[in-house]
Amino acid sequence: MDKIKNILENAKTVAVVGLSPKPERASYGVAKYLQSRGYTIIPVNPVYEEVMDLKSYPSLLDIPGNIKIDIVDVFRKPEDTPPIAREAIKIKASCLWLQLGIASEESQKIASDAGIDYIQDKCMKIEYQRYFG
Repeated sequence: MDKIKNILENAKTVAVVGLSPKPERASYGVAKYLQSRGYTIIPVNPVYEEVMDLKSYPSLLDIPGNIKIDIVDVFRKPEDTPPIAREAIKIKASCLWLQLGIASEESQKIASDAGIDYIQDKCMKIEYQRYFG
């Protein structure tokens, strides 16, 4: 089975790092779409207390431990992703996903060394549509 399809089928909760409250931003559009497809969205943005009427957390480490994060979906510059990768491992996320246009060899190594799935330079919304219409 295709790795991305498997990840999307089995995930329920997505922490969106860099989720913006501005509807014109890609992060907002992707998160709203995923939410409409049944995923639970957890905003991670230290600037806002709420995004999309949901509590926003300053970092992945601030998300309560009883919330199981399946995918950490990252909307940040490539150089900002290695610390996020390390946090994703600490919270036992199943997958680190860097959005379209974002790639990091260092983050890939961090995720691979920890044995978690890693996707880069792909949009979750586009991939979902590709597999599930």
